[in-house]
Amino acid sequence: MRLSKIVLIAAAALVFQQSPTLAKSDPALVTTKSGPVMGVTQDGVISFKGIPFAAPPLGDLRWRDPQPVAPWTTTLHAVDFGPACMQTDDIAKSEDCLTLNVWRPASPSLKPRPVMVWIYGGALAHGNTAMYLGNELARQGVVMVSMNYRVGRLGFFAFPELEHEAADDLQGNYGYYDQLAALKWVQANVAAFGGDPKQVTIFGESAGGGSVMAHLVSPLSKGLFARAILQSPGVPTARAASLPLSTMAAASDTAVAYAKSLGIAGTGPDALKALRAISAEDLVSDVSSQQVVVDLGTGKLPLGFPTSILDGKFLTQTPDAAFSSGNWNKVPVLVGANTRDLGVGAVKTKADIFALFGDKADAARKLYDPDGSVSFDELKQQVLADKTLVEPARHLADEVTASGESVWLYRFGYVATAQRAQLPGTLHGFEIPYTMDLPAAIVGNKVTADDIKMGALASAYWVSFAKSGDPNGRGRPQWPKYDPKANDKVFTFGNDGSGLTPDPLKARLDLWASIYGGM
Repeated sequence: MRLSKIVLIAAAALVFQQSPTLAKSDPALVTTKSGPVMGVTQDGVISFKGIPFAAPPLGDLRWRDPQPVAPWTTTLHAVDFGPACMQTDDIAKSEDCLTLNVWRPASPSLKPRPVMVWIYGGALAHGNTAMYLGNELARQGVVMVSMNYRVGRLGFFAFPELEHEAADDLQGNYGYYDQLAALKWVQANVAAFGGDPKQVTIFGESAGGGSVMAHLVSPLSKGLFARAILQSPGVPTARAASLPLSTMAAASDTAVAYAKSLGIAGTGPDALKALRAISAEDLVSDVSSQQVVVDLGTGKLPLGFPTSILDGKFLTQTPDAAFSSGNWNKVPVLVGANTRDLGVGAVKTKADIFALFGDKADAARKLYDPDGSVSFDELKQQVLADKTLVEPARHLADEVTASGESVWLYRFGYVATAQRAQLPGTLHGFEIPYTMDLPAAIVGNKVTADDIKMGALASAYWVSFAKSGDPNGRGRPQWPKYDPKANDKVFTFGNDGSGLTPDPLKARLDLWASIYGGM
């Protein structure tokens, strides 16, 4: 009898050793601080989608900084992206939207992996995580995280009673506070996914790049990341005169004016209660990033346009003031813009365009339209892109270098092979499929071997930067650190190859720098 028991125990031990499901826990099952989550393993990557990182901002939590999520005990099956935050886009969306996603390699690692946290763009009026897959970056050995954050009037709103209701809360920039909560979630939880909370790189494009900039200068974001990548950063930019931030007083006036437009009088508790009774759909129905093209050039923001607010806690000064004073969260930076980037501003004629240059209009004509033959649309694109995105990106590189930190500057000019007959350069946001190694995202089955090579190259630079603070390595063309004294050259991703090349925009960017410097 005793011998039989020994045999049975030995047999059970043998089965335990041979069964992977019994020998160790499923790597797709992770216990976060809030509760267990089960991911999906596919093609060597485990994804976890739709994980709540804050309480749903509903009812009295509308226009409050994000509150702790209620913990759960039943395993959350993290299979699908959560809905996007409320916006005008025809997508799955909800006011209950504060979720994030994680991708990690399925293979084990002896040491924690670097982490890349993506912040989407969309002029602070649009955007969602479901547009961006992190599987290919994870396949290169990092843990990739993306989060939803509130946009539009639900994300950036400063009605006066909110300060009286919760005086100790952060006010106004609720979308940024969501990002802040997600970054804190990463610090608390990413180790459970195999990530290293001390090796976090935040990266984003357009308003996502502007969000990265906001975290670079916010005292509340200090210590939450080790590196930063800014792709065509805007709203805000490193030039306050380019895309101006709102003061809290101006944002409050805009919120009160909006309430009055709905027939809501006063600024007290009853008015706030009435605003919270309005459906989320109605609140965002007139919020569109298209308004930025119509109105931003005047410096006056329409009631429906969201913008960064100098709230005094998260944003205490403009980014350019913070960088120039050295009062920012100093980390290595990678920044750049595209060869056909977005032109933002309100101009209707060539005369309007050259009026932007003030007493340097003649110099501008010689650079942009020397014989008067450039079309209005072409001139508008070139001038406004230089003004709002390209020169401010170079200026950021100048300021980071002056602070003693390493910075790498790029210009992205690669165009998918199938699009070269139609596009003379890389449009705003069209670098993302390559930096995320998803080159088919734009052209589908028309993707070519060259497109695939560019995706592998660009993403390798991004991942290497996240891993070591230096984008170079593995036989790629050498990308030198930015040197303001040698700003006649820029590292270019191009159709005919990538590397350090003469900057064809130098004279134009120098002109804008002189204008901004004189403001």
